[in-house]
Amino acid sequence: MPQEIKVRKTGFAVARTEAGYSSDYALAKAMGVARSTVVRVLADEIRPGGAFIAGALAALPRQKFEDLFEVLGEAEQ
Repeated sequence: MPQEIKVRKTGFAVARTEAGYSSDYALAKAMGVARSTVVRVLADEIRPGGAFIAGALAALPRQKFEDLFEVLGEAEQ
């Protein structure tokens, strides 16, 4: 089974607050994705896709990939 990517919720929340995004809508708009996508990824309903990851890194430029996301191996999925 291929590896998957998951949001680091604590790191993501801190970065979001530091960047000044006070709502899911504001963050989603800055990321270029739908608000529902932000909500669903943060609730672990879906895994973040390429557009979500790229949007997060663009909207939260002070963060590195590993600050916001973790790669899950087969045993962790």
